Amino acid sequence: MLQRARGASGQTPPMPPLLTSASPAMPLPAPSRARLRVAASAEVGAAGRAFPPFLPRAVERIRDRAAIRLARRIERVPVQTGFSKSPIQSSCVRPLKQQQSSDPVVLLHGFDSSCLEWRYTYPLLEEAGLEAWAVDILGWGFSNLETRPPCDIASKREHLYQFWRTYIKRPMVLVGPSLGAAVAIDFAVNYPEAVSKLIFIGASVYAEGTRDMTRMPKFIPYAGVFVLKSLPLRLFATRLAFNNIPDGFFDWVQIGRLHCLLPWWEDATVNFMVTGGYNVLNQIKQVKQECLVLWGEDDGIISNKQAYRLQQELPNAILRQVGQCGHIPHVEKPTEAARHVLDFLGNGSMEKAEQASSLSPTLVPALSAK
Repeated sequence: MLQRARGASGQTPPMPPLLTSASPAMPLPAPSRARLRVAASAEVGAAGRAFPPFLPRAVERIRDRAAIRLARRIERVPVQTGFSKSPIQSSCVRPLKQQQSSDPVVLLHGFDSSCLEWRYTYPLLEEAGLEAWAVDILGWGFSNLETRPPCDIASKREHLYQFWRTYIKRPMVLVGPSLGAAVAIDFAVNYPEAVSKLIFIGASVYAEGTRDMTRMPKFIPYAGVFVLKSLPLRLFATRLAFNNIPDGFFDWVQIGRLHCLLPWWEDATVNFMVTGGYNVLNQIKQVKQECLVLWGEDDGIISNKQAYRLQQELPNAILRQVGQCGHIPHVEKPTEAARHVLDFLGNGSMEKAEQASSLSPTLVPALSAK
């Protein structure tokens, strides 16, 4: 396992979460493009549903069946905001049916990631009877940003609020992994009426953001995002993010990097970086909702000492840890992550979800049983 360096605070800068993956020491030769397209075509034929046309063509090279299934369900819905003249076609995975018996669960993702981060846990929550939404944060994921709307914190917040007001319309359980936890805290403090409960997973909430770089020469932040997109960095970050390295390492890297292939990704990411990023240190104690703090015991990105600190600083929070697990439990240990979520929400339907996953062995990766 790679050495995991941390600063004096016990926290390394958050790495791109769904860069994630784990790989064999000697990767197998990559199949030819022709073979991969045949495989993708076979998947489409088996399910009777093609990939959405707005996804990058590289999606056809993905072999992870859970990712393929969830990718087919991604859609764009119009969200009207005050900072864009026309509605933003915003990417998400919607529930198969909405219900009124319990609060909807809205799944965010981490820094520079997408809703595909939930490919293993989303089906478990859905099978357990939850109304689950996987929503791409403005600036990341697969939304149409051709008009280059601003992607700073205020814009991300308003976009999520308008999405909620248009499609969800009632208090939600907001789930934020890694930097998504900072997004969730910022949103809940500003729109408390929209959030009934909060769940934080490997929360990146103690970083103080990036400094204002608006006066910096443009080529510097663009050089930074060029490195962020590069395969070497993604491979490194993926190895660092997980305690166990699965066989599908390179495929996981490709899944986490897929949204970076959209033509506006660089501009959106640079806009977020140069405007300061998230700093929610002063907002943590303002959170009034009941919270679950969920953490991997072997998190190599953010020390689990931060889990205890966050639980103590939140007015109403419980802490649960996932053993032998890294930074992203909902990818590395989806069954355990789903169980903790369902227990927190008082939903006793995990048995149904586990039965469904046992009937579909590709739904949950083999490493979740380790």
